[in-house]
Amino acid sequence: MTAPRALVVWCPDWPLTAAGTDPAVPALVLASGRVSACTAAARATGVRRGQRLRDAQRYCPDVAVLDEDPEGETRAFEQVVAVIEQSCPRVEVIRPGLAAVPARGPSRYFGGEEIVAGMVRDAVLERDFVCAVGVADGTFAADLAARAAFEADDGIRLVPSASTAGFLAPHPVPVLEMPELAGVLVRLGIRTLGDLAALSMRDVLGRFGSEGAVAHRLATGLEARPPAARSPGDDLSAQFEFDPPIDQSEPAVFAAKSLADLMHAKLGERGLACVRVEVEVSTADGQSRSRLWRHDGLLSSLAVAERVRWQLDAWRTAGQLTGSLTHLTLAPDQVVIDTGRQLTLWGQTENDEEVSRAATRIQVMLGHTAVTRPRLAGGRGPSEQVARVPWGDTAIAALPADRPWPGRVPQPAPAVVHPAPLPVRLVDASGTSVTVSGRSVVSAPPSRLVLGKEHLAVTGWTGPWPVREYWWDRSRSRRCARFQVATDDGRAWLLVVEQGEWFAEATYT
Repeated sequence: MTAPRALVVWCPDWPLTAAGTDPAVPALVLASGRVSACTAAARATGVRRGQRLRDAQRYCPDVAVLDEDPEGETRAFEQVVAVIEQSCPRVEVIRPGLAAVPARGPSRYFGGEEIVAGMVRDAVLERDFVCAVGVADGTFAADLAARAAFEADDGIRLVPSASTAGFLAPHPVPVLEMPELAGVLVRLGIRTLGDLAALSMRDVLGRFGSEGAVAHRLATGLEARPPAARSPGDDLSAQFEFDPPIDQSEPAVFAAKSLADLMHAKLGERGLACVRVEVEVSTADGQSRSRLWRHDGLLSSLAVAERVRWQLDAWRTAGQLTGSLTHLTLAPDQVVIDTGRQLTLWGQTENDEEVSRAATRIQVMLGHTAVTRPRLAGGRGPSEQVARVPWGDTAIAALPADRPWPGRVPQPAPAVVHPAPLPVRLVDASGTSVTVSGRSVVSAPPSRLVLGKEHLAVTGWTGPWPVREYWWDRSRSRRCARFQVATDDGRAWLLVVEQGEWFAEATYT
């Protein structure tokens, strides 16, 4: 038994391509504090995916840092998907920059897999997007084939069915993108997919649980999970009618979350889980669009809603969806047997899934904004540099952090930012309040920090960092200066002086 033949189109460094970054410029995309993508110029200096920003900047101090932007990446990738659809139906987006199609139908119609791969590659290149195409048994092997093809002259790699196991065998286990499992396997001496495939499924399942079983199937050239049979009469889709029609995406995203919950409930009753979902929308002017989205694991309700947001935004931007939305349908296009949750031998639990479910339950009870997570934002003050994003959302209206911010205090960031700045006094040796002139000249060296009844001796200070904001708007104009001050009790403070008044904005220890 083998996985169905798949054709995968891979556009390398897509997050940076979507942002319009020149590959010759050292740049990286930061996601959750780690490098998720980088340009060829950055890689040449030693920057790699998975590195922390500090490590990447040690290799390349002048590297440009961009925040992840899944909505923008999806909007840009819609151009590539539209090109692929001209010759291959049922395009499924695995993630922006990576798409797959069933190879069997197009290869029969056009006369072979190599012909189809060449057509797709040429069509994407004509739109000035760099890509590589791989064809193999299953999307995992086809993805690796596409990455191998990128180094080849023609950008195409076809792996015959009989050669799939041999093609996969030399690849290191980290290509599975299961970092914790890969780390354990390497420590046990299982370094390649061939080493993993040589073990019996029973032994792997008993030792590593369901995640190990998925890894073993991929290493042997099968799909991650076996397909599940279902009755032809089963309708597992979920639909929503918008009355009146809506023009904004947000109501559709909230509806998608509810529909995804309903769809998962139907699947759960049958012991099934969804790995590929079809999103279909209709508009008041008669338009209808649909797109397949695949996930490497299982598509949670939040993941489905997030993809609906990205896809609607992409269609709107491309002009492919112009009318008001009247109908939204979510249909599970590929289902697998739900293996449930199993503790692995080393005790790792599905913490991320548990947190996601708990956060979703709280949002249902208390509202969408009841659970938030911090995200870096642009600003000069410490409170401005962190935005609170509702759980499950990715888009925020905050200013980008990578813009120049004159007057921003350099790293490291304070450990504690006070919700409201604390009134303090900063005085010199004579007991007079320290002032800062319009030319940023300090009246005298600080000697004491007075915080309520506490009188703390200043052991060190630096500054000022002057800030002049909205000078053109009298109602919003602000002028202040910040100082870093260390006191004799071992604490360090971030102080701000504005209109002659001193405040403690944050503390470092």
